[in-house]
Amino acid sequence: MSSSPSSLSSSLHLAVALDGAGWHPAAWREPVARPGDLLTAEYWADIVTEAEHGLLDFVTIEDALGLQSSRFTEPDTRTDQVRGRLDAVLIAARVAPLTRHIGLVPTVVATHTEPFHISKAIATLDYVSTGRAGLRIQVSARQNEAAHFGRRAFPRFRIEDLDSPAVHELTAELFEEAGDYIEAVRRLWDSWEDDAEIRDAATGRFIDRDKLHYIDFEGRHFSVKGPSITPRPPQGQPLVSALAHQSVPFQLVARSADIGYVTPHDTDQARAIVDEIRGEQAAAGRAEDPLHIFGDLVVFLDDDPAAATARRDRLDGLAGYPYTSDAKVFTGTPAQLADLLLEWQRTGLSGFRLRPAVIGHDLEAITRGLVPELQRRNAFRRAYEADTLRGLLGLSRPANRYAAV
Repeated sequence: MSSSPSSLSSSLHLAVALDGAGWHPAAWREPVARPGDLLTAEYWADIVTEAEHGLLDFVTIEDALGLQSSRFTEPDTRTDQVRGRLDAVLIAARVAPLTRHIGLVPTVVATHTEPFHISKAIATLDYVSTGRAGLRIQVSARQNEAAHFGRRAFPRFRIEDLDSPAVHELTAELFEEAGDYIEAVRRLWDSWEDDAEIRDAATGRFIDRDKLHYIDFEGRHFSVKGPSITPRPPQGQPLVSALAHQSVPFQLVARSADIGYVTPHDTDQARAIVDEIRGEQAAAGRAEDPLHIFGDLVVFLDDDPAAATARRDRLDGLAGYPYTSDAKVFTGTPAQLADLLLEWQRTGLSGFRLRPAVIGHDLEAITRGLVPELQRRNAFRRAYEADTLRGLLGLSRPANRYAAV
C-alpha cells in the first residue's frame, strides 16, 4: 500500500522550511546568520531566491500567534534566542514578484483565524505569484495564543499530560475544526466560476452574477455564507498542506490536504506512516486522488561529516543543551543525505521538506551541494518544467465544484 497514486511523478520533490535564522536555537549566533536582517524584506527575498536557484519545488514559511519558545506548552523567558517574526503570508506576498518558479507556502493557524480572510489572502497570493501559492494549516491549543483573541480558552497542559484523555479529546476537536476550515476555504476558492468576470466596458457588465455562488458552509465551529470577494485563484485550488505526527493529523492529511509533512526517524517508520496515510486516504474515498507525502528532516550539512558534527556540537554549546526535534536530525554530507533521501523515497515518500539548521549555511549546502548530487544521480530536475506550484508537483488544475457541467 506504500506506493503513491499513479498520477504522481516518480521524480523526487524538494522543499525547504524557513524559520528565522534556522531551526537550531543558536543559529542566529553564527557569523553567516545575519541576525540584524531577520525582520527585513531583503533577508527573505535573498533566501527564497537562493531556494529558487536550487530549483526547489517550494518553500514553507513558519508562523505562529505567540512568541517562539523552548517549551512545548507555554512561552519561556529566554532572552538568548530569536523571538518575534514577520507575518508569513505577507512575507510570501513580498517575495512573490521577485521569483518566477518556486512555490510559496506560508503557515496559517486555523484555530484563531477566519477561513474567509485566509481564503482571500491565499487567493491574492496566488494572483501575485501567478499560480505559485499554497498554505500550511496549523492548529494551536496554547493558552497564551488563545488569550490574544479572547474568543475561547484552553486548559493549561504540562508536557507529561500529552497522552492523557483530555489532550486526545482536544486534539481530535482541533483537527476536526481544521478539516472544516480547509473545506470552507476550498469552497470559497470555487465560489467564483472561472469565467465569472466579463469585463465588457461596451455593455457595462463586469461580472456575471449567476457565476458567483453562496457556499453556505455550516460546521460545528463556524459557518460561512460566501461568496468570496476574490475571483477564483489562477491554480483554481492553491495547495493545502499540513504537518502530521500521529493518527488524528494523518487523517486530516488523508482527507483534506494535497501535501502532508511527516517525521519518520527510520525506513521502517517511514513505510508504516505512508501505509497508514494511504489507508486513511482510501477510507475517505480519495484513493485515486493525488496526495504527496513529504518526509521532514533537520539538516546540518558540510563537505566533511566531522565538520558537520563539530558545528552542531558548537551550536549546542551556545544554546546550553543538545538540540532535538520532532523530525530526524541529519548531520553529514550532501552525498550522505542523498543516499538517505533515495532510500526513504522507496518507502512511498514522494518528496522531502528540509529544515536548514542554520539558513545562512545549510540552505546553500542544499541548493549547491545536495541538488547537484541528486542531479548527478538523475534523481532531481535540471530546470523548472512548469509555471505553477500544482504543475511542479504534477497536480492538474481542478474543476470548479459549482460550475454547471
